[in-house]
Amino acid sequence: MSFSLKLERLLQRYNDLRDALAASTVADPQEFAKTSKEFSDLTPVAEAITHLKETEQEIANLEEILADPTIDKEMKDLILSELQELKVKKPDLELALKILLLPKDADDERNVIVEVRAGTGGEEAGLFAAALLRMYQRYAAVKGWKYELMEMNETGMGGIREASASISGKGVYARLKYESGVHRVQRVPETEASGRIHTSAATIAVLPEVEDVDIHIDEKDLVIDVYRASGAGGQHVNTTDSAVRITHIPTGVVVTQQDERSQHKNRAKAMKILRARLYEAERMRKDAERAASRKSQIGSGDRSERIRTYNFPQGRVSDHRINLTLYKIQQIMEGEALDELIDALTAEDQAAKLAEVAE
Repeated sequence: MSFSLKLERLLQRYNDLRDALAASTVADPQEFAKTSKEFSDLTPVAEAITHLKETEQEIANLEEILADPTIDKEMKDLILSELQELKVKKPDLELALKILLLPKDADDERNVIVEVRAGTGGEEAGLFAAALLRMYQRYAAVKGWKYELMEMNETGMGGIREASASISGKGVYARLKYESGVHRVQRVPETEASGRIHTSAATIAVLPEVEDVDIHIDEKDLVIDVYRASGAGGQHVNTTDSAVRITHIPTGVVVTQQDERSQHKNRAKAMKILRARLYEAERMRKDAERAASRKSQIGSGDRSERIRTYNFPQGRVSDHRINLTLYKIQQIMEGEALDELIDALTAEDQAAKLAEVAE
C-alpha cells in the first residue's frame, strides 16, 4: 500500500468514527469507550494529514499561478518566496506525521514503579541513590504527576540502600522508560578531607504498573511470610507482625514491604511491585528477541547498562547512549532540565525506528 493511500484510509477511518460518535450510533458503553479512544488517538494523526494535504494544495496552487506568463515580476517574486517557505515546511510536516504513525509502545500511557538501588561506592552510593530518588520526585512535581513513596531502606546517614516509588499521571512510562540502567556519579564527598573525586553508582529500574488482568499470578506459586518490621518508620514497627515478604517460586523474585502499619496494605503494595517486576521481565524477554534483528536500540532497559554520568566538579551530565552532554547538573537534579535529556533520547529512538521502517 502506498503512503498516500494509507493516509487517505486513516483520514476516512477518522471521519467514520467522528460521524458515528456525533450520531450516537454506538449504543454499547464498552464499544462507545473503545470508539472514543480510537477517535482520540487518531485525532492528532488526522490533523497532521490535513495540514500536510493543505500545504501540498497550496504548493500546487502557487505553481499553477507561476505558470501563467502574464503575471508581473513583483507578483512572481512574492509567490516564489511563499513557495520556497512552503517547500521548506513540507518535509518537517511529513516527518512529524511519520513519527505519529510509528507503532506505539503499548505501555507508554501506564503509570510506573521506580526502583532505586545503591551500587558500588559505599555510603556515597547511598547518598547518590537518595539524590536520584529526589530528582524523580521533583520531576514528577514539575510534570504534575502524583508521586507516592512505597518503600525505603535507609543507610542512616541520609542515603538509601534501596527504595521504590509509584508515579502516576499521563504518559509517565513514555517519559521515564529511558531511565532504567546504571547511573554513575563523580564528585567530592563531604567526608573527603583531601578533596579527591570519588566515583560511585546507583541502579534505576522503571517498571510499568500493571493490573491483575495484565498478568496472572497463581496463589499456589507464592510463599508469603509475615514478620515484625524493623528500622525507621515509627514506634509500631517492633510491636506487630505487619511486614510482608512474598516469594514467587517459579522465578525466585522476592518482594518485601514494611512501610505500612497494616499487614494487608503491605501485602497489597508488595503484590503491586511483584506484578510490575514479572511483567517487566516478560517485556524485556520479548524486547531482547525483537532487538536481535535491529541495528540500533536506544536504552535496552538492561539494569547493568551504564547509561549516564553525573560529574559534579564539571557541572555536567553525560548520557552515553546518545553522546549528549549538558552542563546543567543542578537543574537536572532538581528535575527542571531532565526533559532535555528525555526529549533527546525520545528523538533518537524515533529516528532509529524511522530508519528501520524505511529499510
